[in-house]
Amino acid sequence: MALIGESGSGKSTLLGILAGLDDGSSGDVALLGEPLNGLDEEGRAALRARDVGFVFQSFMLVPTLNALENVQLPALLRGESDRESRQQAEQLLQQLGLGARLQHLPAQLSGGEQQRVALARAFSGRPKVLFADEPTGNLDRQTGERIVDLLFAMNRDYATTLILVTHDEQLAARCERRLRLRDGKLWEES
Repeated sequence: MALIGESGSGKSTLLGILAGLDDGSSGDVALLGEPLNGLDEEGRAALRARDVGFVFQSFMLVPTLNALENVQLPALLRGESDRESRQQAEQLLQQLGLGARLQHLPAQLSGGEQQRVALARAFSGRPKVLFADEPTGNLDRQTGERIVDLLFAMNRDYATTLILVTHDEQLAARCERRLRLRDGKLWEES
């Protein structure tokens, strides 16, 4: 599903509410059948760690960790073994064409490489839902198209629900469902 709208229309705010990162001012929100209003922050964090992946426009990589460690980190935080999480992280990075860049820090990677690391990290927990907030916003057109192709391929391969925030009409058209926001309100559904 795509959330479409101009800058300031409320797309990222709605994504934050749907993901349990922020509270709405009214109404009820459920994520994977779990009412978020009834969970404290610890409960929301546990739900996100278990079932949710994120890809952000600004990559959000830990600058002091290399590519492999950045992808491995969520699995370690979930209590997976170092060996198991390392193997899975290596596999994901290989799948995304970064096998030769495992030991590189984010500052040593191009923007497209950093976003592929972020994509691998998002899928490392085999999420049921993936929230992507303008995942190509900081990338040139060609690199952005490659990232989008990888995002949709992994979305299909991992059978993950994708909720994508974008102002790009062509990108939104690749989603099965589109919600257009204007001034913080649902304007149109297609």
